Amino acid sequence: MQKRKKNLKSGFTLIETLIAIALFLLGTQATVLVFAKTMKSKAYTLEMGRSSFVVSRSMGDLTQYLRRARQSDAGSYPIISADDNDLVVYSDYDKDGDTERLHIYLTDNKVYMGVRNPSDSFPVTYASGDSETFQLADHIINSTDDAMFSYYDSAYTGESDDPPVDTPADVSEIRLVKIFLKINIDPNRAPDNIQQETFVELRNLNDYDRIH
Repeated sequence: MQKRKKNLKSGFTLIETLIAIALFLLGTQATVLVFAKTMKSKAYTLEMGRSSFVVSRSMGDLTQYLRRARQSDAGSYPIISADDNDLVVYSDYDKDGDTERLHIYLTDNKVYMGVRNPSDSFPVTYASGDSETFQLADHIINSTDDAMFSYYDSAYTGESDDPPVDTPADVSEIRLVKIFLKINIDPNRAPDNIQQETFVELRNLNDYDRIH
């Protein structure tokens, strides 16, 4: 009799077994949830990194295009118009010897660049509108208070409190352009926004004292 009681005490009862199984399932479920959350966070981070890289590369290209802004092949001033999210300049962006008209703008969370080549006729002319349009960046979440472009005149000292010129800008005043973009593949995760900013000096503008 004593031996039988000892065996009963050393084994699991049905209730104990069910509790152990339930705890095991709960632990497994928690592990799966943590793993899924970790993978989702990792995927988000990787996609954000990819998007940030694309935007960074596009900003680098835009910097070069704006830095090389120059008179059109028809003799027009290098900058046509300059607003918060829309800038039109002349520049030989593809280095083919012709000066193209570039229309860079932000709309629907994307940055585009429209291109118009000069005519082959003489005198040279530029047709209205963009003949080609390229998407440069996506997942841009600039608010109405976050202009893509800000413009500074020759009085700019580099201090953070130096204000940009009013927009639409008087193109003859512009000597420096700031490009500012906020990126997020999921706007609901605002704390994880990535911001990119760069200043571009338009080198050839110092050669032009007035608009022709």
